[in-house]
Amino acid sequence: MRVLEDVLAGLENELEWVRRLYTDLHRRPELSLEEHTTSKLVHEHLASFGFDVIRIGGTGVVGVLANGEGPVVLARADMDALPVSEATGLPYSSEVNGVMHACGHDLHVAALLGAAKLLSSARGSWAGTYIALFQPGEEIGAGAKAMVEDGLVAKLPKPDVALAQHVMPLPAGIVATAAGPVLSAGDSIKITVHGAGAHGSMPHLSVDPVVLAASIVLKLQTIVSRETRPGEFAVVTVGALNAGTKSNIIPEQATLLLNVRTYDTTLRDRILASIERIVAGECAASGAPRPADIEPYDKFPLTSNDAAVTERVTAVFTAHFGADTVQRAAPQTASEDFSRIPDAFGVPYTFWFVGGVDPAAYQRAVDTGTVSQDVPANHSPRFAPVIDPTLTIGVQAQVVAALAYLAAKE
Repeated sequence: MRVLEDVLAGLENELEWVRRLYTDLHRRPELSLEEHTTSKLVHEHLASFGFDVIRIGGTGVVGVLANGEGPVVLARADMDALPVSEATGLPYSSEVNGVMHACGHDLHVAALLGAAKLLSSARGSWAGTYIALFQPGEEIGAGAKAMVEDGLVAKLPKPDVALAQHVMPLPAGIVATAAGPVLSAGDSIKITVHGAGAHGSMPHLSVDPVVLAASIVLKLQTIVSRETRPGEFAVVTVGALNAGTKSNIIPEQATLLLNVRTYDTTLRDRILASIERIVAGECAASGAPRPADIEPYDKFPLTSNDAAVTERVTAVFTAHFGADTVQRAAPQTASEDFSRIPDAFGVPYTFWFVGGVDPAAYQRAVDTGTVSQDVPANHSPRFAPVIDPTLTIGVQAQVVAALAYLAAKE
């Protein structure tokens, strides 16, 4: 496609600053909703490329490049880092104690800015409006919601389609797409159960919340094993159980932290209802003095790719990168909040994966059966995407996907 050739003609000239930007972002990670330096840097770059730039949702940044009549394409990158101490040994490792870009959001930012620059430089080749959206707070499921609540829909042209990508522990050079659910819905829940405290030597005078919490943990395991149809995906994890301060004191309460993952909204609702039913039943059986407190937090929506958009984007990826490079993505059990943005506009979207692991190292791990040990996954302190070809593929993927919709100029 001639338009694509025109836009990507300047790629090699741009890669040097994109690489420098990526390593700079990696050195200076910022936690969720605290991305002040990152958002300032993004703002400056977009403005220099000729985008109209607005700040939305605190540290969120959006650049709008109106380039005549035509479709409107929105592309999103997340910006926040994690409270992880880096252990990669990279020369550009994090300089912020206890904070690291352990999920690749720095690469997402650099790739989208690279794509924005290329599209801006080749405005004579395409028509329409390109929106580059840089979202804060993805890791805590709050950033997309903050942008929507700050008037995102009213402040931007309505897109025809929304696009996003994520670096994953796949061989670098690979692009993976799939229609339907690709990331699970995620629900975190804090449950506080109440008992009656007593001396450890006098349990008959107590309602022991530790025993109650333990009963709840065991009973919750039956939601997937006995209430969910075999073959349906669901995860119910109790990640924390906290109670008491001393061996001979029966405490007043215990706290459980739960995480639920599903690909189906009906199943999700049923599991959440089962959790409430089990907690209420176990509290009643234990003689708890009052009902448990059940508090949802860090809620992530389902990411389910539109079939028509995914087919169109996959076709252009295959034409550009080659059939051997474009693979079918397996649904991931991780979660994202990207879909809140296209859902707020009521528009279709697709979310794809790019590989970030050195292909030779990945193949060695496969051959020796050590992928789980030798290929660090997202959120690991050893997570370190190789810059090349990961960054090049990420920039190109954003451009190719956008040009699947933006009109060619005569």
